[in-house]
Amino acid sequence: MSAARNPFRTGPRLSDSARAELVGKRAAPVSAHRRSMIGKVHVAKRELGLIEDDYRSILLAETGQISLTTCSDAQIAKLLDRLKSQGFTPKKAVRAADHPGAGKARALWISLGQLGAIENASEQALEAFARRQMGCDRLQFANQRQIYKLVEALKAIAERHGWDQKLDGIATAAAVVVLKRRLIDAQMTRLRDADWVGADWCAVRAARAFAGVEVQSFLGATLTELDSIAQALGTAIADARKAGALK
Repeated sequence: MSAARNPFRTGPRLSDSARAELVGKRAAPVSAHRRSMIGKVHVAKRELGLIEDDYRSILLAETGQISLTTCSDAQIAKLLDRLKSQGFTPKKAVRAADHPGAGKARALWISLGQLGAIENASEQALEAFARRQMGCDRLQFANQRQIYKLVEALKAIAERHGWDQKLDGIATAAAVVVLKRRLIDAQMTRLRDADWVGADWCAVRAARAFAGVEVQSFLGATLTELDSIAQALGTAIADARKAGALK
C-alpha cells in the first residue's frame, strides 16, 4: 500500500540529502558569543523603548533581514553598533565569585530560593544581600570573617523557615546529604501547610507528581537524586506562592 499523501503539500518533496542539510542547519548549535549578542539586542530594544515597528525598521536597514535568527554574527554586531549609537550601553558582565566561601553561600542561597524563603535566588540578588551583610563591594573580595558573617545570616534565614542547620554529632562527610534531606523535609512541611499536597504525601511522591522525578527511596537517595527532588519541590513552592497559597 502506498503511503498516504499529505493533502497540504503543494510543492515538490525535498530530496533526502536536501532534507538532511536543512535539518543539520536547524540543529546547528548556537555559540555563546552569538547568544550573548542576541541577548544584548533584546535588552537594548527594551531599554531604548523601541516599539516593534521601529525595531523591525532598524533591523532591516542595518542587516537586510527581518529576523535576528536569519542574521549572521557580523550583521548582529552591526545592529548592536546602531543601537549603541542611539544610547544603548551594554552592562559589563561581572564574573561570579568562585572561592569556596562564595560557593557555600551560593549553595545556601539557591536552597533558600527552593524553600521559598527568598523571592529572588539569582546571583545578582545574592551579591546585593552579601553587600548589605558584609559591607563589601563584591563577594569575590570578601575575607574569611565577612564570609562567615554572610553564611551565618543565611543559616538564620533557613532556621526561621524550618530548615534545621545544626550539625552537632554529624560526620563532615555526611553533612551535605543530611542538610539536603532536611531541606526537603522543610519544603514538604511548607507544601502541606499550604494544602498543596496531601497530609499523607511523602517527598518521593511529590517529586514524581510535580516533575516526574523517580526515586526509589528517600533515605537511600543519592545527593544527585536529592537535588532533583529539592528542585521539583522548589518549583511546586513557587507555584503555590503564585497562586496565593503561600506567603
